[in-house]
Amino acid sequence: MPESVLIVGAGAGLSASLARLCAKDGMKVVLAARDTEKLAALATETGAQVQTCDVADKNSVAALFDWADGAIGAPDLVVFNASKRARGPIVDLDPDEVLAATTVTCHGAFLVAQQAARRMLQAGRGTILLTGASAGVKGYPQSAPFAMGKFGLRGLAQSMARELHPQNIHIGHFVIDGGIRTANDQRESPGEDKLLDPDAIAESYLHFHRQPRSSWAWEIELRPWKETF
Repeated sequence: MPESVLIVGAGAGLSASLARLCAKDGMKVVLAARDTEKLAALATETGAQVQTCDVADKNSVAALFDWADGAIGAPDLVVFNASKRARGPIVDLDPDEVLAATTVTCHGAFLVAQQAARRMLQAGRGTILLTGASAGVKGYPQSAPFAMGKFGLRGLAQSMARELHPQNIHIGHFVIDGGIRTANDQRESPGEDKLLDPDAIAESYLHFHRQPRSSWAWEIELRPWKETF
């Protein structure tokens, strides 16, 4: 049977590149997001199934995986790409907006990973990949909520890797350290490569999923050659 991938928090950019690559590789693709209308063209292009999911709502996440049980069974690969930001000086931040941001970025990842892990443990295999950012290893000024969410995401991944790797569940955390190129991006000149190419990131994700378990990584940092660190 072909492998399956469930991309949660799907949209343009990295998620779209990953959906195309996985479909080309022969995998069944499922795209999940709060706004599914934006996924129509990508679903047609890749043959993906589309489901609505709000990662901040535990019932919505559970419903997604209950649906997947009948549609694709235990997914071979689950990718968490959802995140939410709240910007501003620490003294001015709205506590409700901060809670909403950290709930999506971190608690939402926990909800998705928990549902995925339950099924993968029963199946005896699987990969869960969490998309992090520079903010997961260094907090920037006026960006405390994003750092809180991404630091928590990294901690979740590290803990899961230590717990689940010995049970044949591969966990990966990706530090995306730099801007991701978009269509018709004006932030760089052609061939400059100072932004991350989403197709190149997707290649790394699929390679990570394919790693032999004798040499599993749990984390990888990706950055353009011109990015300082």
